[in-house]
Amino acid sequence: MNIELQRIQQGTHHDPFQVLGVQGSGKNQRLRFFQPHAETVELLVKSINSASNENKLIPRIPDSDIFELPLTDDIKLDQHFTIRWQQKGTDNWHTIVSPYTFMPQTGELDIHLFAEGKHHHAYRFMGAHLKTIDGIVGCLFCVWSPNVQRISIIGDFNGWDGRCHPMRSLGESGLWELFIPGLQAGDSYKYEILSQQNEILTKTDPYAQSMALRPDTVSYITAENIFSWQDQDWLEQRAEFDWQHQPMCIYELHAGSWLRTDPNINEGFLNWRELAEKLIPYVLDLAYTHIELMPIAEHPLDQSWGYQVTGFFAPTARFGSADDFRYFIDQCHQHGLGVFIDWVPAHFPKDDFALARFNGQALYEHADPKQGEHQDWGTLIFNYGRNEVRNFLITNAVYWLEEFHIDGLRVDAVASMLYLNYSREEGEWIPNEFGGAENLEAIQFLREMNTTVHGLHAGVLTMAEESTAWPMVSRPVELGGLGFSMKWNMGWMNDNLSYIETDPVYRQYHHNQLTFSQIYSYSENFVLPLSHDEVVHGKRSLIEKMPGDNWQKFANLRLFYAWQYAHPGKKLLFMGSEFAQWKEWNEAISLDWALLDVDTHQGIKQLVTDLNQLYRHEIALHELDFTEQGFQWIDCNDSSQSVLSFIRWSKERKEHIVCILNFTPVPRKNYRIGVPEKAQYNEILNTDSSYYAGSNQGNQNNIEAEVEPWSGFENSISINLPPLGALFLKHKKL
Repeated sequence: MNIELQRIQQGTHHDPFQVLGVQGSGKNQRLRFFQPHAETVELLVKSINSASNENKLIPRIPDSDIFELPLTDDIKLDQHFTIRWQQKGTDNWHTIVSPYTFMPQTGELDIHLFAEGKHHHAYRFMGAHLKTIDGIVGCLFCVWSPNVQRISIIGDFNGWDGRCHPMRSLGESGLWELFIPGLQAGDSYKYEILSQQNEILTKTDPYAQSMALRPDTVSYITAENIFSWQDQDWLEQRAEFDWQHQPMCIYELHAGSWLRTDPNINEGFLNWRELAEKLIPYVLDLAYTHIELMPIAEHPLDQSWGYQVTGFFAPTARFGSADDFRYFIDQCHQHGLGVFIDWVPAHFPKDDFALARFNGQALYEHADPKQGEHQDWGTLIFNYGRNEVRNFLITNAVYWLEEFHIDGLRVDAVASMLYLNYSREEGEWIPNEFGGAENLEAIQFLREMNTTVHGLHAGVLTMAEESTAWPMVSRPVELGGLGFSMKWNMGWMNDNLSYIETDPVYRQYHHNQLTFSQIYSYSENFVLPLSHDEVVHGKRSLIEKMPGDNWQKFANLRLFYAWQYAHPGKKLLFMGSEFAQWKEWNEAISLDWALLDVDTHQGIKQLVTDLNQLYRHEIALHELDFTEQGFQWIDCNDSSQSVLSFIRWSKERKEHIVCILNFTPVPRKNYRIGVPEKAQYNEILNTDSSYYAGSNQGNQNNIEAEVEPWSGFENSISINLPPLGALFLKHKKL
């Protein structure tokens, strides 16, 4: 047996098409098959001298599992010939079409664009796709893994034997492909990779669109997407959505713990269709405009909340199929609810079945741990300098938008991407080519991702979780920005949570924590987040953060929510906070829904609903969320009484809302503030109302402005401020 055949037998040949299938020419032409599990192999042929079909026994090459048949004149072959083989030690016969008779299927343009990192739709040919080629149904596989000796497809269909289906190398591209006839949707598979170091690796498909539920890690072949979408009206209006001047209030949730049928950590998840039935009416009743799902790509560890992804293209099996997820999105859109997802391009876990050391060496990650490892999270950092890695991530973003009609991406941990010295001490990081700490390759990737997403899909939004003072995160790439639509305002969140947790007795000394955000509020398009990160890991729930007795805790929380909605910026609140859950969020159990039977908790829920409705309906509260023209202080200096008063304006000052917030538990009678018009002012929201389980202190309607100068205004009003309360006043011309 020659060296080429030995390499096939040993599973080390890099190009099986040179050995298997039809080989030779003229009278030396012969068929070769490698069937390590076969006792007998026969060729199904049509004889020249007979009208009937007959099988030709294919002899085995001695001491091998290679079967070889010289082709004679009496054998008539179809283009793609069929064999049948008998399994060793059984009477089982299997009929197959040889994979090694098909021409390369991956186009030169696809290969070229992928190598350049410019193939925005690489997910359409990478991975596993059911195809009909030359009239034969099967699955075409394509994977990127350069600098390896061999890659094979393994699965139940070949006994998970890497010798059976070695792939074709597509040259220097690092791509490998193989079409296997007869496979169908639902078949499980992985890649077996023989590295340059003779190490055998078993890997899931990086581009797999379906994966098994943990603890299993196999990839699944998926059927062609034929889901019948019914959200065309939503997509059309989304493309014209003037999001900068429209209200946007977001309900953030973890799909696995919003509601569960069983508290057991491994059971009890609602299917996406069940979530659609229960969640959508609930969120609509709260008057939210959007939901934001924490990561829903496949991940092996529930406790990672989805932020340690192993299946970037696979909706997690915890909640059903990809079509179940499409149904959920479709129902959201049909009911006027937008959907964002958390997207995690900053890092990936070290699990040996996934991306880590994919070809036996650092491939998707950096080789040097000073560049390639997140010390805080024990994960690996993508190598954004590799074209194919950038392509993997950008086509992944496009995939979620196109295949699932997602309305936007909240990009996780952007700060960790931007800085080479993120969470590192001196000597633990490698400077860029100019000696700085900026990750130039990550910056270029983020700009390219945003440019691609916004260029392909008008109206789709991207939001950065970025916790530093990096400039122009939400400014256009052509102006030197990163190109995000919006940025989470982590400064506002940290300062104001710190303030509201302070005992009211001492708040007068921290008044600047309330006012400081106006220094930078219009440097970016900000979202004001009260997210999952603030109610876990010993940080306590929002209601538990509040100081004072039970009454003060609820009053403080109502006041704090009113401050969030009065402050410029789009709004985000994590599930459970809308009814003041006492316990920290736990991903393994449902929210504490029984609390809604308690008046104080129901009052918080009603306030959140009314704030959302007010924010949506009052143009002055949202139209100029991102510009300083929409905000005017009345008095920001009353630190001794811990009171803020200001105006929210609409465009051209056609509408305005006066907001007054008292951050102490002391009622303030006859508190005077300046107002911009000699008009009648009425309470349109009072957080101390008995409607919200408050003490019901406030003002009768028809507060008439007087011609009495105050705080630089010609007119003023005298009002009663409720304790730990907020008032929103709307004017009515006299």
